[in-house]
Amino acid sequence: MTITRKHSTERMSKINIYNGTIYFSGQVPNDVTGNIKAQTEDCLAKVDALLTEAGSDRDHILSTSIYIRTMDDFADMNEVWNEWIAEHQKPARACVQANMARDQILIEICIIAAVKV
Repeated sequence: MTITRKHSTERMSKINIYNGTIYFSGQVPNDVTGNIKAQTEDCLAKVDALLTEAGSDRDHILSTSIYIRTMDDFADMNEVWNEWIAEHQKPARACVQANMARDQILIEICIIAAVKV
């Protein structure tokens, strides 16, 4: 089977599609000046755009891994997440505290989704 790779760089691809499953690279906010709520909203907007581009949507997310700088932000991040996913099928999910590539980044979201048929 063929692997479709989109938005590839020398280091990675933002989207890989294989056998009806879509693997997305981690998404960090474009604007890192906001608090965890603003950064989460920014990441989720990017996720929505990538899902659409890859032929999927929120109802087809299989798994989500969320990395946050500090667990002190867990409740505020979940508030945004819960609103975003409220009317959709719930994916498997993990959330862990992690160091980020830059000090200003508070969150990174990685997803795996199924292609809509």
